[in-house]
Amino acid sequence: MPSRGRHQTTSKECKQTIAKIESLDGVIGVIIGHSYGGKSLGKNSRTGAVKVQRIESAGIKAATQSAKGLQELFVRTEKGKVKSIAKKITKLS
Repeated sequence: MPSRGRHQTTSKECKQTIAKIESLDGVIGVIIGHSYGGKSLGKNSRTGAVKVQRIESAGIKAATQSAKGLQELFVRTEKGKVKSIAKKITKLS
């Protein structure tokens, strides 16, 4: 019997955005975190838009707008490339 209350909110546009992030030079991988239904990145955000929330020593904490809410992302990066990758992710939106 399937678990009740579980659903996947990562839309087609979010998966495309994640694939673009994974293809950037210096990205080790993208970890998909929690999703929050009914939340938004802002007034002018579209499905698949991504926003860098903060830069950490091991990577970048970000969020992407899905059709049903927000999807948390953590982008693992190679050492020394965090800031340049964060700039590239910002330009994807």
